[in-house]
Amino acid sequence: MVLKTPEKFREEVKKLKPKVFIGGERIEDISTHPNIVPVINGIAKTYEMALNPEYEHLATATSHLTGEKISRWTHIPHSIDDVDKRAMLNLEMARQLGCCHYRCSGQSGLHVLASVTYKMDRKLGTDYHQRFENYLRYVQENDMSVDVCQTDPKGDRVKRPMQQADIDLHLRVVEKRADGIVVRGAKVQQVGPMVAQEHIILPPLVPLVKGEEDYAVCCVVPNGAEGITYICQDSPIEIERRYAKSVRHLGEPEYGSELTAWVIFDNVFVPWEKVFMCGEVEFTANLLDKFVRSHNIVCRGSCKVGNMDLLIGAAQTIAEYNGIQDVSHVRDKITDMIRIRETTRACTIAAIQYAKEDPPGSGVFFADPMFSIIASLNTQYGLPEVTLMAADIAGGSVITMPSEAELQNPETSGYLKKYFKGVADVSTEDRMRMLKFLQHWTAGPQTVLMWHSGGPINFNLGLAYMLGKSGLEEKKKFAKRIAGIKAD
Repeated sequence: MVLKTPEKFREEVKKLKPKVFIGGERIEDISTHPNIVPVINGIAKTYEMALNPEYEHLATATSHLTGEKISRWTHIPHSIDDVDKRAMLNLEMARQLGCCHYRCSGQSGLHVLASVTYKMDRKLGTDYHQRFENYLRYVQENDMSVDVCQTDPKGDRVKRPMQQADIDLHLRVVEKRADGIVVRGAKVQQVGPMVAQEHIILPPLVPLVKGEEDYAVCCVVPNGAEGITYICQDSPIEIERRYAKSVRHLGEPEYGSELTAWVIFDNVFVPWEKVFMCGEVEFTANLLDKFVRSHNIVCRGSCKVGNMDLLIGAAQTIAEYNGIQDVSHVRDKITDMIRIRETTRACTIAAIQYAKEDPPGSGVFFADPMFSIIASLNTQYGLPEVTLMAADIAGGSVITMPSEAELQNPETSGYLKKYFKGVADVSTEDRMRMLKFLQHWTAGPQTVLMWHSGGPINFNLGLAYMLGKSGLEEKKKFAKRIAGIKAD
């Protein structure tokens, strides 16, 4: 059976023994920890949807290697339709989870390596692409949950990797052996890595140059491999979940916030068959470009559109609970939220419709680079605006509301039910539930995390300028002709 059941995935997670720390404590059983269980729930949902006939057309595909039905999250896009369905699936996942499902970065990693290894082999005569396809077959046949580890600590941001006081601030190869390589360093702000079954390591988020060959490494390591340590985030959301784990969290998504971790690689061995780049610095820019084009479509161009659907729905609901849904400024804000959502989605659709095979002959399709970047920038500028408008509509109670525990406390329950009501036909509990959901976005880490995931805004602005620069001379000619200025 190529498609795994959620139950089978949960059984496999119980067997994982990664070295994980949260809040200063080592976690012995990740399958039961209150901060990690939501991550497991989110990934399990991807397996559930692949087996649901309602979503089968989005959540499954046919392997080009085996001809078997496989998960969309282990599939390589081979057409515009594939790119479109992958984006639509991610949008639907966001609507259903209200959080990350933790598999899209891994799919983008597979997507990129299918293209870049093909290109390297054609130019260099290497066998990276065959190694990759062997690995991809293994991932597909076992329906593995895979993630990408890409963001390095970086240290002094204006210095190159080799110029750092500590040259391990970007992950690098420290030894080459007959049977493989040894890597050292860290990848930070990685989403749900303590539950992912396999980690795809990609080079830093900067094109590498000659002399930086040790940092040009792509490889795969399994969860909990010797030398790997996971140090998790511990925001107020995680602390609240641990503190109140016996109390149902009103409105906080079942799947939690987007739990991240620093992944430390302390002399981790990787066999050659799991190495897909080792020193080829000239291909790192192409790899980075492909990852941006792939991930912008599934992350900011689709996932965040689904998140905005939830925020718009929550804002409209709380407005109705408060009886202000027909007030002009509320209608204006809801309309503006819809505008931001739809323009982001429109750019994503355009990027998908202009998708092309890259490189020619590889059979691997990528979305249009400019439209995918603009979709990402629309999200980066727009999601915080949507969040603030939702907070404004909700009012101060989104922060000052009491705990659900007070509804269960006989000494305070009556007061809350009397004084914390909205319109007559809405219960206090439902109003608190919706405010708590909005608190998760407007006063928690979720918006900032979603805003940053996929890369910093200046990175995308720089890419947009580079892509748009080639057309500036033509645009100048248009303007000069209308203004009556003679051509140079």
